[in-house]
Amino acid sequence: MSVTLKILVLVLAIGGGLIYKNVSQLWADLPAPKLDPQEWWGDEAQPKDYAAYLANSSEVIGNRLSYPEKTITDLFTRLNRTLRLTPPLEGVAFEYGFNTDYLKEVVEYWRDDYLPRWREREVFLWQFNHFTTDIQGLRMHFLHLMVYDENKVGKQHYPVLLLHGWPGSVREFYDLIHLLHQSNLDKNNKYIFDVIVPSLPGYGWSQGTSRKGLGPAQVAVIMSNLMARLGYDKYFIQGGDWGSIIGSHMATLYPENVLGYHSNMCSSMSPKSHVMGALAGLWPSLFVPSGFEDLFFPKSRQLSYLIEESGYFHLQATKPDTVGAALTDNPVGLAAYILEKFSTWTNPSYRSLADGGITKRYTMDALLDNVMIYYLTNSITTSQRLYAEAYSKEQRGLLLERVPTPVPTGCARFKSDIMHFLDIQLKDKFPNLIHSTYHKQGGHFAALEVPKVLHKDFLEFVKKVEQKFNIKP
Repeated sequence: MSVTLKILVLVLAIGGGLIYKNVSQLWADLPAPKLDPQEWWGDEAQPKDYAAYLANSSEVIGNRLSYPEKTITDLFTRLNRTLRLTPPLEGVAFEYGFNTDYLKEVVEYWRDDYLPRWREREVFLWQFNHFTTDIQGLRMHFLHLMVYDENKVGKQHYPVLLLHGWPGSVREFYDLIHLLHQSNLDKNNKYIFDVIVPSLPGYGWSQGTSRKGLGPAQVAVIMSNLMARLGYDKYFIQGGDWGSIIGSHMATLYPENVLGYHSNMCSSMSPKSHVMGALAGLWPSLFVPSGFEDLFFPKSRQLSYLIEESGYFHLQATKPDTVGAALTDNPVGLAAYILEKFSTWTNPSYRSLADGGITKRYTMDALLDNVMIYYLTNSITTSQRLYAEAYSKEQRGLLLERVPTPVPTGCARFKSDIMHFLDIQLKDKFPNLIHSTYHKQGGHFAALEVPKVLHKDFLEFVKKVEQKFNIKP
């Protein structure tokens, strides 16, 4: 063998070894990072005596939501101003965003029908017990429904934490809460739940932080501390959108506390997951139930759709305060920005409808309840900052997508949601994926759109967790 050939062989061997080492490192699972359970997010300086802070801030306070008449009158005045909206292009419905002709109808309903009934809507929102408590310097809001002992007779009783996302709120879960908490109304249902539904930090009535770094992983810590504050050391989690990601992080960071994690927007972003997804495209029929192939393949169409629907995402992940400034004190713009998502993310075909199809699956009152929460709490900017924090260098450096969780996991896919992952992809992150379903009806906001379907799917998951992991209430 010539000297040149020997050198070439040596270079290839070294190069191949380095490539293998780098690829294997990129492919390998990682241990869970350690996050500070006392990390401070409050406006004031962190107390030097944290134990004293915990002792003094552990009180859970019941709240009744109420806004003065002048606030509602001011909103009416704003909605009553002459709208200087640019007309939509000829033949365009919701393809360019919220149709401004229909927006005028929404504003008219909001001003002349909904607002005069606002006190009724307040009573509706009060129907559950609202509480606040201090967690890591932030005033956290949550709904909490406990099951009385007499209602537990003959039932399997567990706590469940429901986590919302953007542009949603606790309002999304109202119908699902009734199904979970009042299951004694159904004699065939053997389950009943304590239900805990927090507003995420910076969303609704939960305080936002004035400090950088509060990403989904840190929110998971806050949620874990909230559950501990309420006395729950074992519980189920259900979530979609940010609630899915935060719930996944909780299952990863605190597997000893999470009985099961159920999501209606399951995802796995590890390098291995993406490779498995690409390979599955070679034999789709092996990995996807008949009738759902178009959720995953061809990949080019899925990518095109995500690019088309993710403009908001890039803006909020890079300049959340800019769009926040445009929407603050601008109820018409806020409604258009939020409600457009309840059109496209419910069913992409609704873009071709002049009204965006937003009342095909929801009532206008339910949609405006959600908008009112953002408007009255002035939380649009603070809610959007979660996107920027989620994609910061520090957050990405945690590499949580490469940390498997042993927690039993359930995935409910609703056909019109904005993205989906195959079981073969999810099992990299969730090796105990024991429940995987596909639903032909429903989109991104499943709890609000199809609460009975989501409830049934969740109960099926809980039953499987009991059977496979022998858990007891």
